[in-house]
Amino acid sequence: MKKYIKMVISMAILHLSYTASAQEIDTLFTKRKIDYATYIGLVGKNNLEYSAEKFNINIAEANILSAKIFPDPELGFGFADNGQRRMNMGYGFNSELSWTLELGGKRKARIDVAQNEAQLTKLLLEDYFRNLRADATLAYLLTIQNRHLLDVQFNSYQQMKKLAEADSIRFRLGSITQVDARQSKLEAGTMLNEVYAAQAEWKTALANLSLLLGHREADTLLYPKEDFTGFDRNFILQDLILTAQNNRSDLKAALQHKNVSQSLIKLAKANRAIDLGLSMGVDYNSYVRNVIAPTPSFTTVNAGISIPLKFSNNRPGELRAAQYGMMQAEQLYRQTELTIQTEVTQAFYNYEAAQKQVSQFNTGLLAEAKAILDGKIYSYQRGETSLLEVLDAQRTYNEVQQNYYQTLYNHAAALVELEKAVGIWDINF
Repeated sequence: MKKYIKMVISMAILHLSYTASAQEIDTLFTKRKIDYATYIGLVGKNNLEYSAEKFNINIAEANILSAKIFPDPELGFGFADNGQRRMNMGYGFNSELSWTLELGGKRKARIDVAQNEAQLTKLLLEDYFRNLRADATLAYLLTIQNRHLLDVQFNSYQQMKKLAEADSIRFRLGSITQVDARQSKLEAGTMLNEVYAAQAEWKTALANLSLLLGHREADTLLYPKEDFTGFDRNFILQDLILTAQNNRSDLKAALQHKNVSQSLIKLAKANRAIDLGLSMGVDYNSYVRNVIAPTPSFTTVNAGISIPLKFSNNRPGELRAAQYGMMQAEQLYRQTELTIQTEVTQAFYNYEAAQKQVSQFNTGLLAEAKAILDGKIYSYQRGETSLLEVLDAQRTYNEVQQNYYQTLYNHAAALVELEKAVGIWDINF
């Protein structure tokens, strides 16, 4: 009877110590829960790199204004004094207004280039957000996966700690050897280290969410609410490829790059046209008091046209560079088209495989592994099984759980990558 009373008291004390240990492992940092819809909305609004990229549109629009500017006129003044003071030869003033008249449609060509580049900038910004949205979603999903992996490690540690405490009692009662008691205690300590490592990975993933959001509260980490649900879709590969060719912003950008190259060719041709220099001036000569040839003061008005000699047209480097740029843009467009088709195909097959892997776990793998572990622990407590068999069952159960959550993450990530490749988006969980 005393033996059983001692065992009950020991188990009560160990239960209290276990509860205290569980509280020590629990995270005490400040958390702010955030759902996915709010999170992805804030990414588009507050992400600092994306905000910086938006300034490219303002820069492009400013370049359009610069392209519309006409050449500035030039105003010149002059003064002449023959220096013959003794002979009273007088002095003179002159002024001239000159302006370059652009011919060949240079200004229109510059505006077309600037407008096409502005449109290209908008498409590139759209493509930047396509990638940012997918990366931010994957980061959100990673925090969910790491939280589950932490739970797996923590639950395993709890199970092993209970077993080690029970083995300590059984050793004092003489039911098992000291080696078995030490082995279970050692395994519990090893699992606690794995808990700490999993906890660090989880917190690191949470901190990355703050980076993507431009979140500045260092003492607060964002905490996702959702789980791995709502990622099942049915797709047809050919439909996805066609949709991607119509929707992908980088393909639109590649097409727009061809338009930019065409406008650069027009600008290069326009730059080969001559420009006329227009000028108009006024000259004033003062009264000449020389006794030999006195001359009254007079004012003259002149106007002129200057025509440059375009010897540079014999060296058409700018035009050839623009033509080669057009050929390059054509090849890049075709390469982008092929790359998109390949990306969609690969992402489709990856998603199909991830769906099959998730369905495999629905056949009862988790329940089977848990039942085996419970059976091994029960047999070990009755002295029918060795500790090594329990540890093997525990590791197998942990691996099955970890594979399960990693498979759920891979399934969700595969859908994100597929929709990113196609250029569609209906992720909401």
